[in-house]
Amino acid sequence: MAINLQKGERADLALPKFTIGLGWDVNESHSGAEFDLDASVFMLGDNRKIPADEYFVFYNNLESPDKSVKHSGDNRTGAGDGDDETLTVDLSIINPAIKELCVVVTIHDAASRKQNFGQVRNSFIRIFDANTNQEILRYELGEDFSIETAVEFGRIYKRENKWRFEAVGAGQRGGLQEYVDRYAG
Repeated sequence: MAINLQKGERADLALPKFTIGLGWDVNESHSGAEFDLDASVFMLGDNRKIPADEYFVFYNNLESPDKSVKHSGDNRTGAGDGDDETLTVDLSIINPAIKELCVVVTIHDAASRKQNFGQVRNSFIRIFDANTNQEILRYELGEDFSIETAVEFGRIYKRENKWRFEAVGAGQRGGLQEYVDRYAG
């Protein structure tokens, strides 16, 4: 049975290989340009920076250099039920310098399209065993991010030689560039 987390809660990740699923829906009342939400992972070292640009996994860099994180590719509409974008993770082959995976979802061209997370509903992050499709944990963003264009959904981090997941749910207005500026080496 999956663990349902609330903002700020943490859970151990005993499974070394898993898939991160991210999903969302656009409010029916929204009209205008299509929403294009994008999942990204910043693979961070002890200094909370990416060791090289290739450790930023997103729609233009689908695989980390150590092959431990792979992106499913850009889903430009978010249509349908279930996961809109997925990331496969193999912690057994991750570069030992990596201590944290920061999972972020941003709205592509949010400023020019006048879009924000207040126009998005049913947002979630889940971690599941891809072999059995069994969900391990889930965090549903219940908050209204009325002005934010980017949200850190969660982070996977290593402490005392164990990997854990934290439900973060922190939004900001600077889009993807703000995260790139924060985590670039």
